[in-house]
Amino acid sequence: MTESRKFPRRIALRGLAGGALAALLVERSALAQGKPAVLKINTIGLDVSDFHRHTGSIGVVQVIAETLTSIDEDGSAIPFLAERWEISEDGRSYRFTLRAGVKFHNGRVMTAADIVANVERIRDKVRGGWLTSTFKTIESMETPNERTVVLNLQRPFAPMLTLLAEMWVMAPESPGWGDAVTQPICTGPFVFETWRPQVRLYAPAFKDYWDTGLPKVAALEFDLNEVADPSLALRTGDYHIAGIPVNKIETVERDPKTFVTYHHDTSWWFISFNNRKPRPPFDNPRVREAILFAMDKSALAKVAGGASAVVGNQMVAPGNQIFDEALHKSDKHAKPNLALAKKILAEEKVDPSKVTVHVVSAQDTRFISPVLQMLRQLGFQVDSRTYDDLGYQKALSLYDWDLFPGGSGPRVDPYLRYVRLMSDGPNPGLWGGIQDPELDKLIRNAVAETNPAARKALYVQAMQRALDLYYFVPFGHGRGAYGVRREVEGFLPGFTYSLHGPNYGTARASLKA
Repeated sequence: MTESRKFPRRIALRGLAGGALAALLVERSALAQGKPAVLKINTIGLDVSDFHRHTGSIGVVQVIAETLTSIDEDGSAIPFLAERWEISEDGRSYRFTLRAGVKFHNGRVMTAADIVANVERIRDKVRGGWLTSTFKTIESMETPNERTVVLNLQRPFAPMLTLLAEMWVMAPESPGWGDAVTQPICTGPFVFETWRPQVRLYAPAFKDYWDTGLPKVAALEFDLNEVADPSLALRTGDYHIAGIPVNKIETVERDPKTFVTYHHDTSWWFISFNNRKPRPPFDNPRVREAILFAMDKSALAKVAGGASAVVGNQMVAPGNQIFDEALHKSDKHAKPNLALAKKILAEEKVDPSKVTVHVVSAQDTRFISPVLQMLRQLGFQVDSRTYDDLGYQKALSLYDWDLFPGGSGPRVDPYLRYVRLMSDGPNPGLWGGIQDPELDKLIRNAVAETNPAARKALYVQAMQRALDLYYFVPFGHGRGAYGVRREVEGFLPGFTYSLHGPNYGTARASLKA
């Protein structure tokens, strides 16, 4: 039995009053006077210039494109481009009132028709988009006036409000709208100007941004290179803000020129098995159980997430709206039991010395070495294959493996975690290609449930089923960290990787002269 532990609170800094520096000429003038006017950031790269086709790099996107809703610290939806909304009693109709006077970067005022055009494009034209399948539930839309849009659903879909926090609104006149957008025209505080994929994005301030007084710097400059450890460049002043690895958090905290802050939702780590084409003896749940008894969750979580990581057995961490304390306390794998693991293998007549475990992992998986060592402690032979980001996902999709130690990042709604466990879910290889109609049913029922308590109960049942059948087993959670230089004032990250929202982000950040 274990007690759940919450994460450390984020550091909050109050921003300074002041108007936004808007144009590139103003920025250059400010630099000439010795004023620091460009905020330099290192973060995960920008996947595509067509934001409806993005595959996860939302930190960069949202400083340029905004959404109807945003996510507060507790995971609930809060107003953004929509200033308010109403939901029908049956959960099938959502009525949004848009903010007045919001302009696109080309100067045109956003209307309800633009929202409809964005939903239709994602639903009907974009293949494999983040929200394509979600928007299939929208059967009709209405625009009673220029500031009101109504979404009518085929059936209740509880995550709709939070998922709309990742529907990036672009003007339909954005170049490439009919195929692939090459120059997104959006409403955010910064403008998509110069982009070199995986290298650099330069985004000057938008002079007509709807939130008066924002942004407070002339431009953002993103270094999109995949830097293994950006903390040194942060400490020397090359970056003002940088995502930092967990093993550098203490170093950044000790430096008087920098501090650390965290986004609110967690990344989580797990061990999954091949569920689509399992090979003996790993098709036996008791053998999987034995392997998990050999795993030291506490040690793995610390390696993966640093000193602040927490041990767990769910896809969400303490503090999340669907976290279940009883399920947490029932975790029989919270502590390792090597003797029991060996006993189970003997009972199942498995001689691990004659069995090779084929392991697939990503290059940046920090905890792969201890996982392999724990397998060897049971006596298994190990064949470990490590790939880059695209390579390991391709290898997983072939299902020619037995065990995968992996991780997944923050999400705006728990549904985006659970949907990947479904038989027709996206990127199923990470969880071994589960094919379980009963699990599918539990998740579908959770999504359709408008009562929060009942929805949580269904999610907990789904998690319990996955654990009982050893499809995969979570072992810990940790929050992604940003290192920030002390001359930056007013910056707070968001719930996920987003760097802009109605109450946080880079638009509110300023630099001391």
